[in-house]
Amino acid sequence: MLNTEQREKLRHLLENRHRELREEIRQGLLDTRDQHFIDLAGQVRDLEEASVADLLVDIDLSMIDKHVGEIRDIDSAFLRMRTGSYGVCTDCGEAIAPPRLAAFPTAKRCRPCQENYERSHAGNSTPTL
Repeated sequence: MLNTEQREKLRHLLENRHRELREEIRQGLLDTRDQHFIDLAGQVRDLEEASVADLLVDIDLSMIDKHVGEIRDIDSAFLRMRTGSYGVCTDCGEAIAPPRLAAFPTAKRCRPCQENYERSHAGNSTPTL
């Protein structure tokens, strides 16, 4: 189980990461908006440049989506901290090892349960059409 000092250290890590992600999202949205403005202003000279510009915008948007997902994970960790369930595996109810939380502060499962989860949710299904 985590002591108060460990819990506070992790809370500060989560708060800092939350702030960093919000800034990266803000900057990404500003950059994407600027790219759209450039495209609309006619700066793209040919189809290849337009394709590259579209790809860069898509990459930026996918990074923003990834950051939003991480913010949701952090918010979930904050909720678990408030309810007293932070550091407790959501699957088996056992304590999550402090080194795992130090490496991955948003962890909601202990390592064995996470490995089980990943095995059972792996993309082994065959596509259907």
